[in-house]
Amino acid sequence: MASSMVTPSPSPLPPQPNLAFRQLRGQRSPAEFASAVRRAAREIGERVSCDARYVGRVEAGEIRCPNYAYERVFLHMFPGRTLTDLGFAPRSSVRGRRAHAPEDAAPSLATMPVHTAGETPGTYEPYETQDLYETHDNDEESDVLRRAFMTSGGATMAVASLGPFTLAFDASAAERPVRRVGTSEAGALEEAVRRIRLLDDRHGADGLYRRAAAPLRAAYALLDANATRQTTAERLHSGAGELAISVGWLAHDSGRFDDARSHYAEALATARVTGDPGLEAHAFCNTAFLARDAGRPREAVRSAQAAQRVGRPLGSARLMSLLALREAGGWAGLADRTGCEQALARAQVLFERGRSDADPEWMSFYGEAELEGLEAQCWSTLGDWRRAARHARRAAQLQDPHFTRNIALYTAELADDLARGGCPDEAAAAGMRVLDLLGEVQSSRIQTMLAATARVLLPHRRASGVSTFLERHASLPRTV
Repeated sequence: MASSMVTPSPSPLPPQPNLAFRQLRGQRSPAEFASAVRRAAREIGERVSCDARYVGRVEAGEIRCPNYAYERVFLHMFPGRTLTDLGFAPRSSVRGRRAHAPEDAAPSLATMPVHTAGETPGTYEPYETQDLYETHDNDEESDVLRRAFMTSGGATMAVASLGPFTLAFDASAAERPVRRVGTSEAGALEEAVRRIRLLDDRHGADGLYRRAAAPLRAAYALLDANATRQTTAERLHSGAGELAISVGWLAHDSGRFDDARSHYAEALATARVTGDPGLEAHAFCNTAFLARDAGRPREAVRSAQAAQRVGRPLGSARLMSLLALREAGGWAGLADRTGCEQALARAQVLFERGRSDADPEWMSFYGEAELEGLEAQCWSTLGDWRRAARHARRAAQLQDPHFTRNIALYTAELADDLARGGCPDEAAAAGMRVLDLLGEVQSSRIQTMLAATARVLLPHRRASGVSTFLERHASLPRTV
């Protein structure tokens, strides 16, 4: 049994205050110091959600070792010092390694602990977290994601079967030691990314985000293992970055914007470390989308333009089309109609060049329906409700029926545009179609849109179908 390999852990000791870190804070308040940390992060292109509470937890010794993002920021703030100089424990001492395990052994992704004794949630992961990693043993999607990485053939492997959300697992392989990682791990990581994307397309993000932590944590642990060859190491880094983006998108779509920023920033850092322009373009693309949704349109424009600069040499017209749409969304948020129209026209021209072998795998969602849907969002932001409704309706009609979440999204966009454009009866009918899909889709974004539509329709209760929609919407569980 695998348990026979593990030496029983001693009872966790109470945390010891980090006096060195407290001394470095000096006369600044925890809030002032947190602000300085965030400012230092921006100076080196990092994203951390540091606040006074985090500073207090560090000083109290609850966080024995910061994640990689915070480590880079702290070492930038205090050049010449090590983590030990800052009062933190060495990373190896809080990673929960098995007794007598070789130092170069790759951690078992199936058995890796969620939290090490004496370590707070988030100190183990190489990315910013906010206590989001509870497990849900009774959920089918949880089973797929929590156990997405399984041991096979002496190496850790991701095997997720969509079927009835069951999983194949070679239990005897769990006892075989792992020293180096190879193509099987890289392939497993890539497959985990595909599975999570597919689950999101079908069911939405809300039921998936908290459960995607284990695969992501495991993926970054693989980066510290000894890869068999350089090409494998590059695949592992690319896969880990893509998985960070996928998990970031789950956070994004479920309204956890700070978490999404952190995951996207980690993907961007991974891309720059390995010189992967495809991953960098993808990270900037999602950062632009997030900035638009978070009310930072200028950042959206700049991130989209940065994505276009790095993505242009890749030779994918479809990628450049999507990035132009991300830029258009930022211009719309700035109420710059001319800039928006120019970006939309560029997106359309690039889209019409068609698909090519250079198109990234992650862009499988980007077809005519998505093009129409994103353009609808631009016109909606600019207040052109009729044009927005026309594109949203076309998006819903064109969408592949397997992409249930996107059908619900486009129809919710249509309902809101119709409501604001003075067509309450049509808006109510569209809203009812979205409600019919909510049994299959869990997305805070869609539920927030529906709630906004319901508020717009309140003064029109007497219009045909409106009261029925409002009553049914009011009966939904309050999740937003």
